Amino acid sequence: MSCQKLIIEGARPLSGEIKVQGAKNSVLPIVAASLLCEDETVLENCPHISDTYTSCRILNHLGCRCKFSANTLVINPKDTDKTDIPDELMQEMRSSIIYMGALLGAFGRCRLSFPGGCELGPRPVDMHINAMKRLGVRVLEEYGAIECVCPKGLTGNKITLSYPSVGTTENIILAAVKAKGETVIINAAREPEITDLAKFLNKCGADIKGAGNSTVVINGKDKLHGCTYSIMPDRIAAATYISAAVCSRGEISLKGIDISLCESFISVFEQMGCSIYVYDGCIYVNAAKKLRSGGKIITLPHPGFPTDVQPVVMAAVCKAQGITIFEETVFENRYRHVDSLVKMGADINVVGKAAVVTGVEKLYGAKVSATDLRGGASMLTAALGAEGITEISEICHIDRGYENIEKAISLLGGKIIRK
Repeated sequence: MSCQKLIIEGARPLSGEIKVQGAKNSVLPIVAASLLCEDETVLENCPHISDTYTSCRILNHLGCRCKFSANTLVINPKDTDKTDIPDELMQEMRSSIIYMGALLGAFGRCRLSFPGGCELGPRPVDMHINAMKRLGVRVLEEYGAIECVCPKGLTGNKITLSYPSVGTTENIILAAVKAKGETVIINAAREPEITDLAKFLNKCGADIKGAGNSTVVINGKDKLHGCTYSIMPDRIAAATYISAAVCSRGEISLKGIDISLCESFISVFEQMGCSIYVYDGCIYVNAAKKLRSGGKIITLPHPGFPTDVQPVVMAAVCKAQGITIFEETVFENRYRHVDSLVKMGADINVVGKAAVVTGVEKLYGAKVSATDLRGGASMLTAALGAEGITEISEICHIDRGYENIEKAISLLGGKIIRK
């Protein structure tokens, strides 16, 4: 994957209005879920991001036909004739493991390698495997590959998760919607994107109750049909653009975003002294006043503060008066962006799971390299509030989750080019 660069001239307050893209963390499992349908699926509000394109390449490899145009993705799974995904495709995104549940639900078998994507620490693939075993799947791991077969078909069961893993919850739902009998997930992840997946599948004829709660009940169905469905807006992208406005001391409006999706982090911006108003499906943010500390921020599973939002909020508080303390409880390597922020003049000390940010008067442009998706977004956020020129390389990481990010920033008055 070739990577380009972003060149940003900072210290220009963002101003204006943009529409929030469709949710990356929603579209990927829903694209995988289309394999379970017997006819065509039309997905609207799909973001043009590299992870969506990777998902399409996976479906094409499996035999599906995909047509992606103007944020609408049309998937026809009728000619699917493979159940294996090669290593090079699995390595392109972390969420590729969800094809385990989708392929098992559709065909009762699959062969995958371990997923790739951002290196944020160990991903507990064992949780996925153990959950599939509870549904009657026989799993063989050898030479870096995971081969799953279900000789007697998938059978519903009660599955208690040791941790509310988003990916594992999605995999169980994908596998269980066509299994025999009832599946009950205890300690399920509660993220809004899981609710979106369940809404899509229910529209296709599935019977899923309780998505968004800690207990989810799935009654298996013999067949699912395709449908037309609109992907929910991306709450992490919304948090990123709010953080960019805050760091640049700007004033922006975000269209097409439900405030209920942002409740887990919006209070932090309010504590920092930002003025936030909601009107007609929009969020208005004014960060012109002097910023203050964000207090103590602990990342937690939903409805707690999202780990994906931590890096961009950290960039936003770098110029806030006082001390902000972060505690990262979800991913081990979620502070890989800190060195770049420090290079730009931030005062950040990391001790174990904690990062202590002491506000500084100014940030300065520098040459930095995106370490992962949200870390790259953190560097971009800081660059918009920094004096001088920032050059961010390895932006293929950013492109995995943000649709035409330089266009969005330009619409808000930012000075940014891609090279």
